[in-house]
Amino acid sequence: MTDGATGRPAPRKHAEAPQKQAEAPRKRADARRNERTLLDAAAAVFVTSGVEAPVRDVAARAGVGVATIYRHFPTRADLIIAVYRHQVEACAEAGPALLASSPSPHDALARWVNLFVDFLVTKHGLAAVLRSDDPGFEALHAYFLDTLVPVCGQLLRAAADAGEIGSGVDAYELMRAVGNLCIGADEDPRYDARRMVALLVAGLRY
Repeated sequence: MTDGATGRPAPRKHAEAPQKQAEAPRKRADARRNERTLLDAAAAVFVTSGVEAPVRDVAARAGVGVATIYRHFPTRADLIIAVYRHQVEACAEAGPALLASSPSPHDALARWVNLFVDFLVTKHGLAAVLRSDDPGFEALHAYFLDTLVPVCGQLLRAAADAGEIGSGVDAYELMRAVGNLCIGADEDPRYDARRMVALLVAGLRY
């Protein structure tokens, strides 16, 4: 087919468009996977070395160059905020999944609280950073509560509806109690915060 004005073959715009449209979502999906890999690596490094760990340790864990880390996260604050949000989102997504796959709602609650404890451990060293003047940290605590309290509430309601626990357990209070049990756990080898949290959750049963 030719262009009537020039006699040259007309450009195949419509044939190429679907291919480009298909490539774009694939690229976005690849970018998201790559970013998740970096965030998982950073979270693992933070657990062992704190949030002040060298960026090269995160890069080595992720199997990428340091420049790749900085391309995604130009500053350490950007990386810390992204890790925090990533961990919150993963914890939130786990709630409904555990509720659907666990033998009982109380079992789902116990397993989710265990993941929440993991999340608190992952924040090793973050508390001091959150007290800095960086404006990027200001909204993190509200994001944490707005995202996770409803998930905990859903698990508690399911367990109450199943007759496994009482109906008066408040999600915020439970999460606050779990957080308090985790304070200082990494400083005292004789204290097992996870065991104490498990006793707390077990105590919710009738």
